[in-house]
Amino acid sequence: MSAETPAPNLDQPLDPAGADADDPSESTGSGLAAEKARRLARIDALRDAGVAPYPYRFDRTHTVAEVRSNWGDLEPGVETEQSVTVAGRIMLLRDSGKLIFATLRDRSGDVQLFVSKAVAGDEAFAEIKQLDLGDWVGVSGTVMTTRKGELSVKAERIDLLAKAVRPLPDKWHGLSDVDTRFRQRYADLIVNADAQRAFEVRHEVIASFRRTLHDRGFIEVETPVLHAEAGGAHARPFTTHHHTLDLQLYLRIALELHLKRLIVGGMERVYEIGRIFRNEGISTRHNPEFTMMELYQAFGDWNDVMEISETLITQAARDAVGTTVIEIRGETFDLAEPWPRVRMVDAVSAKIGRTVHPSQPIDELRALAEEHGVRWEPRWGGGKLLEELFEALCEADIVRPTFVTGHPKEISPLARADRDDPWLTERFEIFVDSRELGNGYSELNDPVEQRQRFEEEQEAKDAGDAERGSVDEDYIRALEYGMPPTGGLGIGMDRVAMLLAGVDSIKEVILFPTLRPEVM
Repeated sequence: MSAETPAPNLDQPLDPAGADADDPSESTGSGLAAEKARRLARIDALRDAGVAPYPYRFDRTHTVAEVRSNWGDLEPGVETEQSVTVAGRIMLLRDSGKLIFATLRDRSGDVQLFVSKAVAGDEAFAEIKQLDLGDWVGVSGTVMTTRKGELSVKAERIDLLAKAVRPLPDKWHGLSDVDTRFRQRYADLIVNADAQRAFEVRHEVIASFRRTLHDRGFIEVETPVLHAEAGGAHARPFTTHHHTLDLQLYLRIALELHLKRLIVGGMERVYEIGRIFRNEGISTRHNPEFTMMELYQAFGDWNDVMEISETLITQAARDAVGTTVIEIRGETFDLAEPWPRVRMVDAVSAKIGRTVHPSQPIDELRALAEEHGVRWEPRWGGGKLLEELFEALCEADIVRPTFVTGHPKEISPLARADRDDPWLTERFEIFVDSRELGNGYSELNDPVEQRQRFEEEQEAKDAGDAERGSVDEDYIRALEYGMPPTGGLGIGMDRVAMLLAGVDSIKEVILFPTLRPEVM
């Protein structure tokens, strides 16, 4: 190998014409227009020369990760005779006269390209100099290391696979405007390694859940997204209309009721990972559409699904991030340790300093709410007031993984009554870092009592509570065929991904979150 040129400063790209603003489409004016015109002219020139700027396909032999796995231990200054063909996007370029150094990125990582005029030839080298940051290329050459030990592909041939007309954002350091990052996720993923990592974590979490449930004998199913009744949760639904049937339908707010119909049918262990839609507010914790995993296990109860909850999330941590130890607010917690169980009534009572229970006179509970600055509505019963007190006074203090148990019957229309307290239910929620990750219970399987609960929901809905449910006659009919004792569980996959990826906003783990319309 000829004498090596000093290692390039890859932080200084060859083509500095990219956009300075977070949204290059709107904020760079004539600079962006001129740059796009230059690149479009280059495309025309390529076509005139008989070169396809957007070929149909390309055959590569190795990913970047495979190159690094096979040859990552080469000593500095070694040239091999091993030929590889890689493909990816040009992220950095530096022209050193008769040498060009570039960074090629594919999904698996980055590798340096070493392009020598002596190897490529004058004509090919001149063409390579016309590449822009953001272009997709295919590269064939041999594996080598520079004198400083940088693993490289010594390019013998570079083929243009897709010409980038628009420059990469913010001079290749990422989008700083949060709204633009979420709105232009495609650009964010190009330049933001943390964004890519968050979605890799999300993928591993979902894959881990599937493996764990498969090993436990659960069957994955798919149930309807369009529902005739909006049930299974307290939430305002999205409505739509089926024109042929002249029928109002709802986008599902939960997976629950159809999955339990399958338990009635004898499937015994079922689960679904599916999209849920709730016509509610948008925040760092809420998106109108999100992903839930719900499972139902015949012959079990809430204790069984609490155990499954711990297993699912702990194993997902191992699979997604390689450890069960997580950091929250500067403290470390081991997900593998048993999660404490705290009754909702006990948490509220401890916070207030006196016993609080939904059986107490409603005026007492209203007075407590007012005393602690909690808004209430006349139609609320004691159970709803207790829930509001818990949310206002206790949620923020729950940092480590915790089961909050014993929700009032009023707010749990599908859960069985607690065996020891008829005012409460065998229901739990999973809280971590003040966020609810999941919800489960011993399923109510008495069709007579279920009808009564539905009728109470309907009354509340008729009184003005748009989030309450209605009477689902078909579900009651299913229960009349008999549903065995059953434990059910729902876990928000987005929130588990947030926890393990270490991000604070649900938009960081949803590829295309719901946003206000863009002002063009």
